[in-house]
Amino acid sequence: MQKFLNKVVWITGASSGIGEATAYRFAQEGARLILTALEADLLQAVVSKCKSLGAPEACPLPFDLSNLDQLTALADNAWNTFGHIDILYNNAGISQRGTTVDTDMRVIHKVMDIDYFAPVILTKAILPRMIGRGSGQLVVTTSIAGRFGFPLRCAYSSAKHALYGFFETVQAETYGQGIRVTIVCPGRVQTNISKYALEKDGKQHGKMDAGQAGGVTPQQAAEKIVRAVYRKKREVLVGRYELIMAYIKQFCPSLAARLARKISPM
Repeated sequence: MQKFLNKVVWITGASSGIGEATAYRFAQEGARLILTALEADLLQAVVSKCKSLGAPEACPLPFDLSNLDQLTALADNAWNTFGHIDILYNNAGISQRGTTVDTDMRVIHKVMDIDYFAPVILTKAILPRMIGRGSGQLVVTTSIAGRFGFPLRCAYSSAKHALYGFFETVQAETYGQGIRVTIVCPGRVQTNISKYALEKDGKQHGKMDAGQAGGVTPQQAAEKIVRAVYRKKREVLVGRYELIMAYIKQFCPSLAARLARKISPM
């Protein structure tokens, strides 16, 4: 049985990493896909593979999510592609490598725009239509850095903390109207996020951090994420031993603060 047969799923950040891997898993489960990413050529390759894996339809919708003033129009285009959206997966994001003192405000603004304001704008555009249909699911990729502060991640951690507050509020407000929210909290996953992370001056980091390289694969992450979406879980943690920090923060925050100061951020 295909668990998402003919369900319409819109995934942002779908050209690589977690977004690409979840697109393939949703395709195998029979979903109709709308895929958004910055790189149109990479996105088209993902679309083609999704169709070969079983997606009845897969449509590319390339876009630069930092263009905030055009995101409502993007959401209109996505909704009109199939006439509705069952699942909106706000996955796209960018990371950061720089101390709070040294990081330029332009970098902080860019990270907040892509990681926080873009998902908020897309959600506000799609949510009323889901409410009008009486059903819908919002999925968002946060980070373990959204559960506690982490060195060299002042903008990234701030954006991910903010996503928790926003989407938990949305769930509290709309649960009775048939809307479900799944918050995806990855630890270390073997993606290019560290390569494209912005350093203090806005330049790309350009390398995969050692911790990232030792993480779970995108395919392993996608398997767990898609299963959680199907079960409509409130939150799913994805990773390995580093996830214990989330529980330490919950039950012993002072210890978590001490450990965070000692963890290698690279």
